[in-house]
Amino acid sequence: MIKLIASYNDEVARTVLENAPYNAKYTSHQIQKEILHILSNKVRKHICEEIGDSKFCIVVDEARDESKREQMALILRFVDIHGFIQERFLDLVHVKDTTSLTLKQELCGILSRHGLDVSNIRGQGYDGASNMRGEWNGLQALFLKDCPYAYYIHCFAHRLQLALVAASRERHDELHAAKTDEIVHLLEIDELETGKGANQIGTLKRAGDTRWSSHFSSVCSLINMYGATLTVLQKIIVDGSTYSQRGDADSAYNTLTSFEFVLILHLMKDMMGITDILCQALQKQSQDIVNAVQLVHSTKTLIQSMRDDRWEELLKNVKSFCEQHDILIPDLTASYVASYYPEDFTEQEKINLPFQLQHFILDVRQHPEMKNLSTIHELFYSYYRAIIFSNENNKDKVNLADSLVIYIEKEIAENSATGDDGAMVEFSYS
Repeated sequence: MIKLIASYNDEVARTVLENAPYNAKYTSHQIQKEILHILSNKVRKHICEEIGDSKFCIVVDEARDESKREQMALILRFVDIHGFIQERFLDLVHVKDTTSLTLKQELCGILSRHGLDVSNIRGQGYDGASNMRGEWNGLQALFLKDCPYAYYIHCFAHRLQLALVAASRERHDELHAAKTDEIVHLLEIDELETGKGANQIGTLKRAGDTRWSSHFSSVCSLINMYGATLTVLQKIIVDGSTYSQRGDADSAYNTLTSFEFVLILHLMKDMMGITDILCQALQKQSQDIVNAVQLVHSTKTLIQSMRDDRWEELLKNVKSFCEQHDILIPDLTASYVASYYPEDFTEQEKINLPFQLQHFILDVRQHPEMKNLSTIHELFYSYYRAIIFSNENNKDKVNLADSLVIYIEKEIAENSATGDDGAMVEFSYS
């Protein structure tokens, strides 16, 4: 930590570590933790100042670490003063249990400590566990009672997993039969070409925990088996052995037949298709560093090209897929903000909104910094779990949370470490 701060400030570098006067090297564990805590608090303060009195969304996930303690992570998603969407990791806290009421109390406590108004929440993102999504007593329902416009969004990764499990569990033969019927029908209407090795019947593939290539195969198999999967889900809805099974199938069917799901499914296929070669190369026991570096460069180039030039192509493919499977395509030019958040707009503001959006869209498309935007919450989740499950001996939840805040929000931390009101100055007076 001292080396990190010293690398950004020559004045600090001249007075720490080997250059420190007498024994004031600031390398004891207690001193390190104090500096870490001060710096992480400055990062959190900066994030809260970015949000101010504006509306924001919360993204929450919980997991059990190696010491069997439940840990809950909180990410805030908001639009900054420049009109850009930001996602900031705010905190990681230990919770005594994962009941919806406990999680809400902890979340409200975190937001209150940092001066954020719970009534300003405009979105919730969780997994599909009953304690999170429950219609009456789930976490999303508890927040909706206080914030009627805090709409709940079910995590896409969990939705995809539910769909695959519901469609493939104990329904393998039905899935194959449905796919066979689909292929026969398409051949009859000349929608498929015949030939040796063509039109083989596949199956759904479960995504692995660690290998991203398995996620790519899982997405591809779902697209290939999409029609058959819907057919099997419809059968489960009608003749499922339990009420719970029928309910899960109905939920999975509604998710799969939404335009949003199809759009993200095809987007993930294109993204993972680009990164798949790099992932496989990095998983080899014998590493070719030169080849890996070249693959990193080509992967970044292709992703940037996709962002710049292939949106229309992606949208065309998604619309064609939706038409093929009778999925409703929404009006992508319509304005939905005022209808979802009516109390946030006056009547005149609702009239002005479409015209303001026209200016905003034009400005965003022409803004040079838009090409450099990226999301951090997927990166955070993978890094968060890696730390939680590999640090069996780390029992200091405050220290871990501080470390995560500084690591994930490193750009803010760099600016908060030094200067007249930096962390080192505050530490010297503490």
